[in-house]
Amino acid sequence: MEISSDPATHPGPSSLVALGDSFTEGMSDLRPDGSYRGWADLLAARLAARSPGFRYANLAVRGKLLGQIVDDQVAPAAAMRADVVTFVGGLNDVLRPRIDMDRVRALLDRAVGALAPGCGRLVLMHSPGRHGPLLDAGRPRMEELYAHLDTLAARHGAVVVDLYGAPVLGDPRLWDADRLHLTAGGHRRVAEAVWQALGLPAEEDWRAPLPPAAPPGWGGRRAADLRFARRHLAPWIGRRLTGRSSGDGRPAKRPELLPYDSGTEGLPR
Repeated sequence: MEISSDPATHPGPSSLVALGDSFTEGMSDLRPDGSYRGWADLLAARLAARSPGFRYANLAVRGKLLGQIVDDQVAPAAAMRADVVTFVGGLNDVLRPRIDMDRVRALLDRAVGALAPGCGRLVLMHSPGRHGPLLDAGRPRMEELYAHLDTLAARHGAVVVDLYGAPVLGDPRLWDADRLHLTAGGHRRVAEAVWQALGLPAEEDWRAPLPPAAPPGWGGRRAADLRFARRHLAPWIGRRLTGRSSGDGRPAKRPELLPYDSGTEGLPR
């Protein structure tokens, strides 16, 4: 799908379907009303401003494992036959202490094989990663996951957006206090990365580093670590031990492919 830089001659994709977990749901990019926005909503808003009648669905639900995404989201997304489909999943799997990587690869094969034939452009991602106790243990499996995504992208003609390889997305200032989800600024950069991967004209350099900042002192770091352990790490471990998920009982964010009223959300500022 080649897209002209002139919206008058080629407005661009007329529909977008996003699949995934909390990353695609938009945590932790909070709106004033307490709902989550995130990179997929930002991308949809920009595409809607370019293409009258643009339609958008977001099937993502926080906490979902790859098997749940494949079972619950892939078939509905494939049936929508959108111009653009984004598929991001597997990080919740590789962060668990025990994982069957053969099963993960098989699930990815199933998902990409089902999605690629029916959409104009399939977008896969290497999710961003920063250093910390939750991500470092799973880093080798993350890289194995991304290597397999590259193989599938080459086989099916999908686009891969490499967020994992962007140093700026490892900057702690782009991550929420839970150290698992991006801030509004991080989501904005992801939206720009996908926008550019679709061949649309760049609005900013999403890889540009943040301005230098003085590192926090030892006391500040320790206090932040303690708050993180109490408010985020302990509950996360508790859910893993009991088999619960933050997404249990939650519906898809935007389950139907419907016209998207973008307003000014996601437009250049």
